[in-house]
Amino acid sequence: MRLVDEADVKLERASVEPGRELELAVRILLAEIGEDPQREGLVDTPQRVRRMYAELTAGYHVDPEALLNGACFDVDYDEMVVVRDIEFYSLCEHHLLPFYGRAHVGYLPRGRVIGLSKIPRIVDMYAHRLQVQERMTQQVAALLMERLEPKGVGCVIEATHLCTMMRGVRKQQATMVTSAMLGTFRRDGRTRSEFLTFIGRPSE
Repeated sequence: MRLVDEADVKLERASVEPGRELELAVRILLAEIGEDPQREGLVDTPQRVRRMYAELTAGYHVDPEALLNGACFDVDYDEMVVVRDIEFYSLCEHHLLPFYGRAHVGYLPRGRVIGLSKIPRIVDMYAHRLQVQERMTQQVAALLMERLEPKGVGCVIEATHLCTMMRGVRKQQATMVTSAMLGTFRRDGRTRSEFLTFIGRPSE
């Protein structure tokens, strides 16, 4: 088996096309774990991994301004708006293993609402980055609070993390739940309870 050595790395890095260094890194990884990067089943793996990471980390290249442009509307409506069970997939920044689950997002308008499809897109924008669930929950809520200026925003995320299922403690049934409550959702227990009821979670 021929492994990748330092000379190979330096030579290839010097002539690599922009954006292709990930393929080189994958070949090095394959060699380091004891595989042959030239084996038939692995020859195209670096290219596939590059394309996969481009898709799974596309959120870094999404402009929130462009995402929300023209999607906020003045509407005489002041009752709670909730979008629940938004499925998502993300990558844990600690081990680059997936975590996946559902996000539930609600807000209390102050004369402005956002197009329905935009809330799942906001979730996807932040999910398609290297993440920790706690930060992702806060980011979704904070963006809506900043751009819509509602009375309040609530975001609850429930997810399963493969880094706790496949390695380490190896707990197959463990689910992580995080929440971000801003504005009225944080100050008013009745508003918070209404939101939690809408998403099917106990309010206490």
